Amino acid sequence: MTIPALTAETRWRCTLCGNLTRFDVTRTARVTEFLHFDLAGESKIEETQVLSETVESVRCRWCNAVDQVELVARPGAADGAGAPEQA
Repeated sequence: MTIPALTAETRWRCTLCGNLTRFDVTRTARVTEFLHFDLAGESKIEETQVLSETVESVRCRWCNAVDQVELVARPGAADGAGAPEQA
């Protein structure tokens, strides 16, 4: 199943229970990171650039449904992207 990508105007909603806030997301990302090491050898990531990212699965934390998400509009989204929210 293809997992819909999030945008600034949309968010996920579980189609089974209506959850909008809690999901376990499994994803694969290819990134370039700038690491800064202090003199003791401890590292800190100071910059991350995401080169590619794939969402493999999304599980609802409320009802445990796997890959049962849809895109809905975020409240106040200016251009109304995504499907209208249902009560």
